[in-house]
Amino acid sequence: MITVIEDNVKKIFSRNEIYLLIAFFVFVLSILIFTFYSPNYYDMPSPVQIDIPKGMTLNQIIDSLYAKKIIPSKTNMKIAAVIYGAERKIKAGRYVIPNGLNYLQLIEELINPTKSLQVLVTIPEGIWQNELAKLLKENLGIDSAKVMELSRSKSFINSLELNVDNLEGYLLPESYYFYSNATAEEVLRRLKKEMDKFFDDPDIQKRMKELKMNKNQVLTLASIIDAESNYIPEFKRISGVYHNRLKRGMLLQADPTVQYLIRERENKRVYYKDLNIDSRFNTYKYAGLPPAPINNPGKDAIIAALFPEKHNYLFFVANGMGQHNFSSNQFEHQENIARYRKWLRSQNQY
Repeated sequence: MITVIEDNVKKIFSRNEIYLLIAFFVFVLSILIFTFYSPNYYDMPSPVQIDIPKGMTLNQIIDSLYAKKIIPSKTNMKIAAVIYGAERKIKAGRYVIPNGLNYLQLIEELINPTKSLQVLVTIPEGIWQNELAKLLKENLGIDSAKVMELSRSKSFINSLELNVDNLEGYLLPESYYFYSNATAEEVLRRLKKEMDKFFDDPDIQKRMKELKMNKNQVLTLASIIDAESNYIPEFKRISGVYHNRLKRGMLLQADPTVQYLIRERENKRVYYKDLNIDSRFNTYKYAGLPPAPINNPGKDAIIAALFPEKHNYLFFVANGMGQHNFSSNQFEHQENIARYRKWLRSQNQY
């Protein structure tokens, strides 16, 4: 069969034409080998970290590689991707790209399953900073001590353009995708950035001006609301109580502010003696809002702080069913307290 093909080629092409064809194919092959197998070097410390979020297209990935000067040609990268059928093989994740990879090696690196995957982390609303540190350690392996250190670090806080003593309250609880090797700095910056986005809303800015409240005051009130209840539909009613008390110059008398002061204690139950703790965070002792948030409030609590329900209530107490009973005078409040204590006794908790 091969002999027949050779004879046919010799009949069609002269010896010199055959040599030219061979030379042409060798030339094309050399160009392909040079293009796709020659190493590509970038002028940055190696390796370079590349993040590919969910939903990113192949063209966007290639554009990102080109923008970072990891590859000199987008076209060549696209051809290499087609050769490997990479469009459906590259998954979201964090990749570490060594220097000197050729196009085909780079494609292999991107479809390598040993990349750093994204991890879904759900941060509950109203979470204390120390509990957030524990959560990040459990889900991402981040040193909890580092989270707490950064939360109080003046230099790090200043780098986030904040003028506060602690990041607590300025980090938005949500469900986030983080890379499994994310650092404490990356996570805290992300949470702060998301809080900033929320407050950049023109409607939020307008409402703050109407209430004559700054960001710290809104977050502080929201943190108290978030700590008072797990039942979101009553957030605005609770907010209304505190707005009413603030307008009248009454002590807020919010138990969560005292719990904040004893949160390192194993038993978090508030006792009468705790109400005498001398701290600006103790709303049983000092009027007005505490100086800073007592936890990281979520969007629902922030909205409630900004848009309280209008009513005449000044008091509320738990009803034992996950919600609260509200009242506008001390007599009604004492009756509600009596009902709650009766319920506690029925549960052998009082």
